[in-house]
Amino acid sequence: MVLGTDSYTIIGFRFLTGSAFILRFSRGNMQFKAGQRIIVGLKGDFDQREYSIYSGEQDDYLEILVRGIIDGNVSLKLKQAKPGQSLQINGPFGSFGIEGFVRDSGKHIFIATGTGISPFHSMVRSYPAIDYMLIHGVRFRNEAYENSDYAAGRYILCTSEESHEGKKGRVTVFLSHYKLSPEMLFYLCGNGNMIYDVYHILRDRGIPAEKIFSEIYF
Repeated sequence: MVLGTDSYTIIGFRFLTGSAFILRFSRGNMQFKAGQRIIVGLKGDFDQREYSIYSGEQDDYLEILVRGIIDGNVSLKLKQAKPGQSLQINGPFGSFGIEGFVRDSGKHIFIATGTGISPFHSMVRSYPAIDYMLIHGVRFRNEAYENSDYAAGRYILCTSEESHEGKKGRVTVFLSHYKLSPEMLFYLCGNGNMIYDVYHILRDRGIPAEKIFSEIYF
């Protein structure tokens, strides 16, 4: 696997909400596995942050999903950057992802909160033939980031702050009543509280620990 440690050039932005955006930049010779993360910062800047890769393994560019926060030094600097500006990238890192031997045989249940959807977007884009369901927990409906990228019937939106299709609630509420089957494998990515709660819901419902994989966002 080729590690990226050189500078990369910003290609452009897609703004999804007032604070969230997709940052696209040149890929260089980096090779990665869907689900991995990279460390990103402006070239020559001390501030850097980890982001899961949003783009697919076959894309000729790299993308990350960024949500700008008031005290987020890196996210605000990235939001204010311009096409043509250079980034410093390190990675990829991590083992979160779908193992090849179960890619075509299992039913993959992706459970994300907020920008924790990033590695699952990469997985779906990289392996379009997989059998998956994506359960995405957000506060508001406009945070269903690029949900049209997922096949019809494979994306479930859970909103905690406003009603969506007559329903309102967190992913934990939805999952408590979701029909489970033995061939399911569960992948969790998002804030630590969600992962803790979902893990225990799944274990209480009889899912063995070896079928649950997680990546925590801070």
